[in-house]
Amino acid sequence: MSTTPTGVQEIKVAHSPDSDDAFMFYGLATNKVRVPGYKFTHVLTDIETLNQRAIHDPYYDVTAISFHAYPYLQDEYALMACGGSVGEGYGPMIVAPRKYTTDEVKKLKIAVPGELTTAFLTLRLFHPEVAYEVVPFDQIIPRVVAGEFEAGLIIHEGQLTYGDNGLHKILDMGQWWREQTDGLPLPLGGNAIRRSLGAESMHIATQALRDSIQHALDHRPQALEYAMQFARDLDPNLANKFVGMYVNERTLNYGDDGREAIKKLLDMGYERGVIPHKAKVDFID
Repeated sequence: MSTTPTGVQEIKVAHSPDSDDAFMFYGLATNKVRVPGYKFTHVLTDIETLNQRAIHDPYYDVTAISFHAYPYLQDEYALMACGGSVGEGYGPMIVAPRKYTTDEVKKLKIAVPGELTTAFLTLRLFHPEVAYEVVPFDQIIPRVVAGEFEAGLIIHEGQLTYGDNGLHKILDMGQWWREQTDGLPLPLGGNAIRRSLGAESMHIATQALRDSIQHALDHRPQALEYAMQFARDLDPNLANKFVGMYVNERTLNYGDDGREAIKKLLDMGYERGVIPHKAKVDFID
């Protein structure tokens, strides 16, 4: 948090450069949504970098994070009650050049997008002893196609385009999670806010993000046009589909089952030894 010479409080916001995040921040980033006395500045960085920065150097006031990372940064940050990406029976997926059974895929070395991603947490819940290598998320599909890996764990828009590269879906982690939890959605990423801002500013910034999401949903064509510059070669129809998957009513409000799913995911990670810290989940409304 810093204060400009005019007495306006700056809120430093960081999120990943993909179409769904761009869509939800459209209102704030383009000043369609304004908050008297506050200025929101935006930085775009990949999610694994944001996870690591929030843990080791809590610089940003609001930062996109993977839910897997939350227990590591919960002393400095709380969860905003809006702005999450939640899979309703879909999510990150294991893909490969040929079809494997779920038992066979457990024997493969899998390219993963980062050890703090929720995708990796669900993979570890599925198979704790998985063999893996961390690869930048946008290189996973090309390197699997090139034969460097037998399978890859894909996130973001790759969930819609893997078939164009001749790859097969082996397991959808969101579907697997729903079967394991009697129908809960899979919470993938959210937004965290720095506790040192104080209760009033935390609430105001959270409401500003909710207003930005609502503005995008209310002005979908304009918000989609803005988000397309971050859509990594998706055509407009696929970009619209991808945004719809991860920016919707649940992005405005997780709902009771969404909040339950976040807590269950982190509790399972802790109970199974994937996460060393017990999560203390609190939401800023």
